[in-house]
Amino acid sequence: MLKKTRYLALAVVALAALVLLNLPAGTAARLRLAVSSQFLPLFGLARVTQDAAGAGADQLVLSKRELIRQNEQLRRENAELRLLAVQATNLFTENARLTQLTGWQRQQPWRLKLGRVVLRDPANWWRTVQIDLGSQHGVRADMPVLTNDGLVGRVAAVGQFRSQVVLIGDPACRVAARVRNEAGDTGVVGAGSPLDRELVTLGYLAKNAAVKPGQVVVTSGQGGVFPGGIPVGTVVDTQPVEHGLHLEARVQLAARLGALDEVWVLMEWTR
Repeated sequence: MLKKTRYLALAVVALAALVLLNLPAGTAARLRLAVSSQFLPLFGLARVTQDAAGAGADQLVLSKRELIRQNEQLRRENAELRLLAVQATNLFTENARLTQLTGWQRQQPWRLKLGRVVLRDPANWWRTVQIDLGSQHGVRADMPVLTNDGLVGRVAAVGQFRSQVVLIGDPACRVAARVRNEAGDTGVVGAGSPLDRELVTLGYLAKNAAVKPGQVVVTSGQGGVFPGGIPVGTVVDTQPVEHGLHLEARVQLAARLGALDEVWVLMEWTR
C-alpha cells in the first residue's frame, strides 16, 4: 500500500512537471507569481529579522561610544568642581584669617600696620627678614614687630619700600622681659639656640628667682623700645649660671619665626 502511494505521488509530480513545461509562457509566469507570493511573507520576515539584528548591533556600538563620551565629560566636570571647591576653601580660609587679624588689631591699644615678609636670610640662621614696608609707609628704625601670637623682633634698617627686621633671639635684638609670676621676675632675652630658632635665653635673672617651667614671659616695657605686655614665650627650664650668681631660663617663643608670612609693625604706642 505504501509503495502504491509513493508511485502515485511520483506520478502526480511528473504529470505536474509535464503540464508546467507545456503551458504557454504567460500562463507559466502567472503560476510562478502565485506560488512565489505564497512564500514571499516568509522571505520578508527573514529579511526584517536580519535588519533588526544589524540595527541592534549598531545601536549597541553607539551606546558604548556615548557612554565613554559621557564618562569623560563627567570626569572633566568633576575635576572642575574639585578645583572650585579648593578655591572656595582657600577664599574662606583667607577671609577667616583676615577677619581674625582685623579683630585682633582692633583689640590692641597700639597703632599697627600689616606687612608681608618678602625675603629671609638663611645665612644668618633665619634671624633677619625683610618686609614690604618702608619709609614711604611711615616705618622707622627700632619699631617693634610682632604677630598675633607674640613678639617677632624690631626694625633694624629702613629703605624706601622695604625694611629689614632683626628677629628676637639675634644678639642684636635684646628684649627686657618679665615673668608672669607672683614675684614678677625680670631679665633680658638674649641670643637663641643655634639648633632651634624657636628657643631663646632669658638671662640676668636673680639667683633666687621663682621662675618655673610653664610660666609666661612678656615684654617688661623697660628700655623704651618695646611696650610692656607683648607675649614673648613660655619658660621651658632654668639653670644657674656664672657660678650660681644668676639664673638663666630657656624660653619657647610664642611667635613661630620659621613660618612668618605676615607681621605687624607697631607704629605708635603710649610710652
